[in-house]
Amino acid sequence: MLAQLRFDLRSSFLGVDESEAEFVARCAAWMRERLRDDASWQCWIAEIDSTAIGSIWVQLIEKIPNPIAEPESYAYLTNFFVREEYRGEGAGTMLLAEALAWSRSKAAEVVLLRPTERSKPLYLRHGFVPADDFMELVL
Repeated sequence: MLAQLRFDLRSSFLGVDESEAEFVARCAAWMRERLRDDASWQCWIAEIDSTAIGSIWVQLIEKIPNPIAEPESYAYLTNFFVREEYRGEGAGTMLLAEALAWSRSKAAEVVLLRPTERSKPLYLRHGFVPADDFMELVL
């Protein structure tokens, strides 16, 4: 179910490079491994009548201890998705609240994410601010 939600989210942006069935099988295996009790990943699911309508994932990222005033623990929020027909009804707000509460309970000092244009208003309503100090190197 979570792998299918991931497919639905990502395939809505661009064309896909593998079949839906292949992706769902590969993604489900990855997710099962990441959601072990001792893993740094956490996921929440929103349901209506036992049907998944959305989910959110968070990964706790610890940095090496630092002698200066700089965050040593981050929460990376990703794969936040609510099916279109259920948007605007509060499911996204509830999912985000759970993810942020868990992040606080794990002593994360900063929550990072890469928003879409469509999701920016939701994040702004919940206190997120734009940050453009990210860099990347594609290997």
